Amino acid sequence: MLLRTALAAVLAVFMASAASAERLKVLATTGMIADAARVVGGDHVTVTALMGPGIDPHAYRPTRSDIAAALRADLVLHHGLNLEAQMTDFFDGLSSRIPVVAVGEGVPTAYRLADPEYPGQSDPHVWMAPLLWAHVVRTVEAAMAEAAPEHAEAFSAARTAYEADLEALETYAQEVVAAVPEPSRVLVTAHDAFGYFGSTFGFEVEGIQGISTESEAGLQRIGALVELLVSRKIPAVFVETSVSDRNIRALQEGASAEGHSVAIGGELFSDAMGPPGTYEGTYLGMMDHNFTVIGRALGADLPAAGRLGQLTGSD
Repeated sequence: MLLRTALAAVLAVFMASAASAERLKVLATTGMIADAARVVGGDHVTVTALMGPGIDPHAYRPTRSDIAAALRADLVLHHGLNLEAQMTDFFDGLSSRIPVVAVGEGVPTAYRLADPEYPGQSDPHVWMAPLLWAHVVRTVEAAMAEAAPEHAEAFSAARTAYEADLEALETYAQEVVAAVPEPSRVLVTAHDAFGYFGSTFGFEVEGIQGISTESEAGLQRIGALVELLVSRKIPAVFVETSVSDRNIRALQEGASAEGHSVAIGGELFSDAMGPPGTYEGTYLGMMDHNFTVIGRALGADLPAAGRLGQLTGSD
């Protein structure tokens, strides 16, 4: 009996190991891409993300362990559109050995915003509009289906179901914006990551730094934004999880010196998601958080728990 039990345990471990070995090994740069790969791939993929919560992809440089992880992968998914600007040589060298796909480039050119700092480049922050992110999810699906065609049908079914979630999230964002008083539809953040949110949902968006966090914020820029806050009586500004709050605090102090009190409306997820295992550690939760926090800080009457009642710390 004991021998039979031991053999069964060994067999179970062997089968689990074999199943794991058969999974497509996907390496993704950002948490958002990794989340899309997990949702679409399900049990047929093993996904590793290089960049965790609070990591800035604009400035990220690959480590030795990143290089080793990439060489063990069957497929590498990065965003492209100059988001991971410090990793270009890494991807170029890797692409001769492993399929490397820039999934952000799945967003049609006609839907992309220009990057004013870099002529000919696009603003990479396409995940700020859920239906634009759907194009990226489709590109993730296509890349995984090419790498593992035996699972293509399952990938397609999962992606189709997920698109319904993205459509519901987009509808929620529209409802949030409609609930914000029109004069208050101004979003001031640490860097210009929310352009697609603004263009999609009718918000004026102002970042202290440019589209890349590598750009510098000058005193003239901070002064102009202080004047905007005071003249428009904007009630709140927002910090970001992956960017220092130093410049946002300077705005607050500048407005206060001019007799206008500005609140920190909350912390937004710009270039990275929340902690793994949390609702905000998924794309749907990250964006639910952003839309809800923005809306509530700027005057919308919304439940603190968000679209699905799952936001962390809302009790």
